[in-house]
Amino acid sequence: MKLIFRYFDYVATAIAGGQSSTVALKGSTEEAQFHVATASPDEDEIVKITLPEEKGDEKILTPDALRFLRDLHQNFDGRRKKLLANRRVIQTQIDDGSYFPDFDKDSLDIRSDMAWSGSQVPDDMKDRRVEITGPTDRKMVINALNSGAKVFMADFEDSNSPTWRNQLEGQINLYDAVRGNISYIHPATKKEYTVKGSPAVLNVRPRGWHLPEKHVHINGEPMSGSLFDFGLFAFHNSRALLDKGSGAYFYLPKLQNAEEAKLWSDVIKFTEQKLEIPKGSIKCTVLIEHLLAAFQMDEIIYALKDNIIGLNCGRWDYIFSYIKTFREHRKFLLPDRFQVNMTSPFLRAYALQSIKVCHQRGIFAMGGMAAQIPIKHDERANEHALNLVRLDKEREANDGHDGTWVAHPDLVPIAQSIFDGVLSGPNQIHKKLSNFEVTNKDLTAVPEGARTEEGLRRNISVTLGYLDHWLRGVGCVQLYSAMEDAATAEISRAQLWQWLRHEARLEDGRPIDHSMIKMTIAAETERMIIRSGSVVNKVQQASDLLEKFVFEKQLSDFLTVDAYDQLISDGK
Repeated sequence: MKLIFRYFDYVATAIAGGQSSTVALKGSTEEAQFHVATASPDEDEIVKITLPEEKGDEKILTPDALRFLRDLHQNFDGRRKKLLANRRVIQTQIDDGSYFPDFDKDSLDIRSDMAWSGSQVPDDMKDRRVEITGPTDRKMVINALNSGAKVFMADFEDSNSPTWRNQLEGQINLYDAVRGNISYIHPATKKEYTVKGSPAVLNVRPRGWHLPEKHVHINGEPMSGSLFDFGLFAFHNSRALLDKGSGAYFYLPKLQNAEEAKLWSDVIKFTEQKLEIPKGSIKCTVLIEHLLAAFQMDEIIYALKDNIIGLNCGRWDYIFSYIKTFREHRKFLLPDRFQVNMTSPFLRAYALQSIKVCHQRGIFAMGGMAAQIPIKHDERANEHALNLVRLDKEREANDGHDGTWVAHPDLVPIAQSIFDGVLSGPNQIHKKLSNFEVTNKDLTAVPEGARTEEGLRRNISVTLGYLDHWLRGVGCVQLYSAMEDAATAEISRAQLWQWLRHEARLEDGRPIDHSMIKMTIAAETERMIIRSGSVVNKVQQASDLLEKFVFEKQLSDFLTVDAYDQLISDGK
């Protein structure tokens, strides 16, 4: 039934059948409160938005959309919290040596049964040879859709700083893009950006299960960032995308096991039923970004088999997870971050295992991100960077991956030409790695390499530079001629903690101790503040956070959790 709105001062009441939704905006700096009343008093929930609305928000924060978010919260947030608690239990067992990651004997029947498969791949997702990723700001969305890539993964997670405006404006931008109504005029150059030709197929990555949305409270509790991002996009765009011959397609991040995948499966099924769209029409690709998830690829696919169409090698988070998983065990010390790449034995085993499992189940095995970006001011350095990209994509294509990720539009033609030269059709799901076998020793092998002063300093510089931008609302940053996001910052700060924790030494024999790290952080902080000049920055806040992460007794699960609290305290 059509909603009828009546506005009196700052109060809007929506009446729909026997239900009402009251929006009380008490002033420009006060909270917006949505009281959602249903037929049963026991089901009453208050949805509270902690920041005032801005023009355009009303088409996303509709009463019906907020009811849907409430329903997601009521049905699934309790399970989410239990699964997060279970993560801590497993990690404690790994810390004390009572458990070592391995394939689960109890799910051997799932892994050995070749009769089941993943979901049917929709026509517009059968060719994924190049995917471009990036945040959801308006210009980025348009450029990514125009990039020539087959798929654009619009990111509310690692390349996004989750300020309230970034989350809301990102949803508005995607809402407009789905309907073909998106354009952008640069404020300085007045250049107009519009979507042209055949745009990339849109996929959306919500935040991981661990991240809350603290600007949306339901009965006094912050809701899940995952459910907020997924819920708003699915609610507003699922039907519109189906009408265009596409669908609501998602990338699901940071899963650690099949139980967490089953939660997503139930969320998706609930959504399809609630929105009255065909069963299985929502599709997903899961990022294998955690060491523990690598031992449950089959089980994760099985849990999502009605909707899943691929796995992706989230290599940077995977390296971070390796450090985090073995944080209390000295034998797993890593060398410099930049010496750990996809040819390292544990990463090579993980990539080949993903190809084998995916192709056995009839779904895509997606390669990972090349962090390099074009270096226009230095021809020699640019050619070196592009050659690294070529080598990486050649390895992926020849191994059997069906596609890959790039972070910059200029890299699309390079990756495209490499996969064009290998693929005989839209993908290579037909390529099986039947003879490839992997063990837990393969998936946990410690890579060789050195720890250098340059590596230590660069870890500090990258984390400081990234956090400085992130706290200012920018989640994707060009540093050292590479595209850095939360995942690469996580590796950098976790390595510093690991080296200090286990009294590692540099290749010249010097111990990596508290004094060395503190002095280097201070020097890099001062250098960044001087270089920033009059530009407003968050370098000192970033420095304080980095010291907290490096010197804490127990490694924090995610830097974005503490950094998000800083955003909230800054009113963002």
